[in-house]
Amino acid sequence: MSNAAIFFHPDGYLTARKDLKGRHVAGESFLNGFFRHSGQSEFICHAASPEQARSFAELAGRLAPGSSTQLVPTTAPEGLARVGCLFVPGPGIDRFVWQRRRVGQRTYSLCGITHTTSESPEMFGQLLTAPVQPWDAVICTSLAARASVEAILHPYAAFLSERFGAAKVPMPQLPVIPLGIDTGAFRFDVAVRHEERKRLGIAPDDVAVLFVGRLSFHAKAHPIPMYMALQRTAERTGRRIHLIQAGWFSNDSVAAAFQQGARRYCPSVNAIFLDGRLPDVRTRIWAAADLFTSLSDNIQETFGITPLEAMAAGLPVVVADWNGYRETVRHGVDGFRIPTMLPPLGSGLDLAERYAIGVDTYDYYIGRASQMTSVDIDAAEDAFTRLTLDGALRRQMGEAARARAGEFDWRVIVPRYQELWRELATIRGQGVESAPWRGGNLPDGDARIGPNPVRPDPMSMFASYPTETLSGATRLVRTEGASMAMLTELLADPLNSTARGLLSPPAELALALDAFAPPLGRSVAEVAAQLPTDHRLMFARSLVHLLKFGLLRMAPPLVA
Repeated sequence: MSNAAIFFHPDGYLTARKDLKGRHVAGESFLNGFFRHSGQSEFICHAASPEQARSFAELAGRLAPGSSTQLVPTTAPEGLARVGCLFVPGPGIDRFVWQRRRVGQRTYSLCGITHTTSESPEMFGQLLTAPVQPWDAVICTSLAARASVEAILHPYAAFLSERFGAAKVPMPQLPVIPLGIDTGAFRFDVAVRHEERKRLGIAPDDVAVLFVGRLSFHAKAHPIPMYMALQRTAERTGRRIHLIQAGWFSNDSVAAAFQQGARRYCPSVNAIFLDGRLPDVRTRIWAAADLFTSLSDNIQETFGITPLEAMAAGLPVVVADWNGYRETVRHGVDGFRIPTMLPPLGSGLDLAERYAIGVDTYDYYIGRASQMTSVDIDAAEDAFTRLTLDGALRRQMGEAARARAGEFDWRVIVPRYQELWRELATIRGQGVESAPWRGGNLPDGDARIGPNPVRPDPMSMFASYPTETLSGATRLVRTEGASMAMLTELLADPLNSTARGLLSPPAELALALDAFAPPLGRSVAEVAAQLPTDHRLMFARSLVHLLKFGLLRMAPPLVA
């Protein structure tokens, strides 16, 4: 199977938003690449609403003209059987595997993908306790990302084994496939370069250094090492240097901190701040630059797509030797990787605990970890200086970077996804299933037991609350004057809006009102026997609804 259904929610794919993050950019880029390079004529959308499905169809129609789309509602996952795989734009596939357990765990595979691994490490732990199967996978976008996930899974598996005596705790598959880009979107002619530089006041002989991404000292890249290294470069070379920071601030105080920091730590550099959420900025700013930099020092980063975009634009890059950056940027070929350092293992346990118990927010947690990550300022200065003084080196590295970026074009990466999905389909046909559901979907199952034990049927979980529970032996009788018109009026009342879509179809409700005729009424089992087996539980809850509003009542006991 070379195709997969796409779980579509705007939060996973669309970048037209104020709170733009890397995962939104990556998701939108993937979807565009998938539509263009998967070779499919039909795309399957797994979504919660027709509105979301229409958004998906519009994107597919624009990027894959002539294609068709099909909706598989999230409430009907059994429809995924015909495509065989569901792609989720994040690592949290656990809730999807619990839902799949109801329709059959061999019905389809699940494939997620890592973005940040620092925010919710418990999510990865849940992969060990959810019924993840050997034919499921979470794609890791870099070797560094996979190592960070394994740093959660292996100790947690050991804990589970020790606590419960399990001989082996199943591990999810963690294949490494990098993110991709549309390299063609980063090619600019000379006229665009002249126009962008003129607009920003950058002279032909000036050197423009570009950073693109969120402007956040706690969540992306602390700017002071970059500012200090560029100040030293300006002093050392005597060249006019412009630092373009194309991004977005979370609030005015962060904006003020960046602007004041630039004046304080690199006064000889012309600091230019642009709103990187604006489409014209995001798509054209690359043309103005001579080189790109991202001295990331944040544990929230896992892959880093902006260096690849810069490389596709033909820019040499100066990046931190940090997580996924080291897997895309070749030191001394495409640019320079600047050494980084962390404290000894175990020295951050207090940070993890403070975050876990809610003393520190997530932003504070990653911000404090960033303060304990160093980026070599001297090495950054040397790299900036070499590229500032040597235009030929900039061109040489830029050409190498452009060629390297081609290895990450979606036309190359999408087939790697499809090959993974084919492998998962093969395993699904041969692998051993773990933790099959023994609940109501089997002849010998217990209808009270749902597929997800921590999301039980509320009628079972709270069975101790009521005086009694409706059963087949319960006898009901229609009250005087009760009718479908009365029920329709009740359901139209705003006070009962939550009942809509909850009850049996009108024909079965009418049957209930007719069948439980006074004066003796009938037993629930007698009336329910007229319905298909799979309709009877919904019919039973509909009867309680009719009792709730007095259209039915308990029948008097039969006289012997």
